[in-house]
Amino acid sequence: MEQLRAHVLVIGRVQGVSFRYYTVHEAEAAGVGGWVRNLWDGRVEAVFEGDKDSVERMVAWVKRGPPSARVEEVEVEWQDAISEFDNFRVRMTASAQG
Repeated sequence: MEQLRAHVLVIGRVQGVSFRYYTVHEAEAAGVGGWVRNLWDGRVEAVFEGDKDSVERMVAWVKRGPPSARVEEVEVEWQDAISEFDNFRVRMTASAQG
């Protein structure tokens, strides 16, 4: 099975709406590894890694988001998988310094 990695930035009303926790639930259901976190500028950042179909499923999901979110734009950078993750989790919010 082809492995794939996607680094995404989600823009819109995506903080304060449980976006990260819904993402964890969806990622676990899809069987992908990686992480999700809030950024200081109001965006949500995530990395999904796993089989191609599951990663594509997660990218499609973040374009909708949970019911209370309003996703305006999703930037996706497709990458080769590096088998870095064995689960999916919430990371600490990134500061303005990175």
